[in-house]
Amino acid sequence: MKVLIMAGGYATRLWPITKGKPKPLLPVGEKYIIDYILEKARDLGEVYVSTNKFFEGHFMDWAERNGVELIVEETLREEEKLGTIGAISYAVSKLGLDDYLIVAGDNLFSFSLEEFLRRYEGKPLIAVYDVGDFELAKRYGVVVLEGDRVVDFQEKPARPRSTLISTGVYALPREVIAMIDDYLREGNRDSPGYFIEWLLERGVEVYAYRFDDYWYDIGSADSYLEALKTLLKESHIEEIQISPYSKIIPPVVIKRGTKILGRSIIGPYAYIGENCTIENSDVSDSIVFNGTVLKGATIWRSIIDEKCEIRNLELKKSLVGGHAKIQRGD
Repeated sequence: MKVLIMAGGYATRLWPITKGKPKPLLPVGEKYIIDYILEKARDLGEVYVSTNKFFEGHFMDWAERNGVELIVEETLREEEKLGTIGAISYAVSKLGLDDYLIVAGDNLFSFSLEEFLRRYEGKPLIAVYDVGDFELAKRYGVVVLEGDRVVDFQEKPARPRSTLISTGVYALPREVIAMIDDYLREGNRDSPGYFIEWLLERGVEVYAYRFDDYWYDIGSADSYLEALKTLLKESHIEEIQISPYSKIIPPVVIKRGTKILGRSIIGPYAYIGENCTIENSDVSDSIVFNGTVLKGATIWRSIIDEKCEIRNLELKKSLVGGHAKIQRGD
């Protein structure tokens, strides 16, 4: 079996944060999103990452360090991209027909992929999670089960029949992988959910692996910050400068070269990137990327991109793009 991590999206829902960086390489605590997936997948087969030409350079060092091969589609912007099924088809054309474990590269989940594959018996298997809310279920592919068998699949339905949703983890046998090109030639929507619907319509048996605990589709600032709170268990503090009047409340991640000056409070649940300057500021439940300057600021449940300057300002539930300069006058 081959393992294929899908990392070719342009993550428009998280722009401007992801306009210049791929979502799977966003940090969650001390690791990237994709690192959590790789740790679960590494011993299960050959691991490949599908991405696009625009983000290829971002992934190259990571792939080399981790011994992972990149499959690169020739797209440079959102309007050109292959959908997920098209990207799978392209990867299979390079890697050959086989059984595939396919994982969305912006997914964080609690279950073991090894345990998931123990339930795989040569028929399509999808991982499902109960979001517990019908309104929330409308955003996803909704699954109806009889026992472990999928009897109905609704992609982003207006009226969901259940709150069980598909989470972007699929084990597909080579016979089903071989059907993908027929699916695309028929002009069907290039999305895994619609492909599962299409399989069911053709009498293909699809099974579900149900899990509990946690699942995050990192598609919004809220889900990103919630994932940080769930997965950041202990502090990781590198070589930094810190004032004796400042306080750190764990857990936090603070990267090298950062200066915490004056009477600042960092944490809990804060990620501070490299070479930031934080002076007389409070940061909690937030992510601050490299080279940002905060002076007299209060940051809560916010994401601040690289090389921003924020002075004398309180930000709550905010998303600030790179190189922004925001300040309130005295």
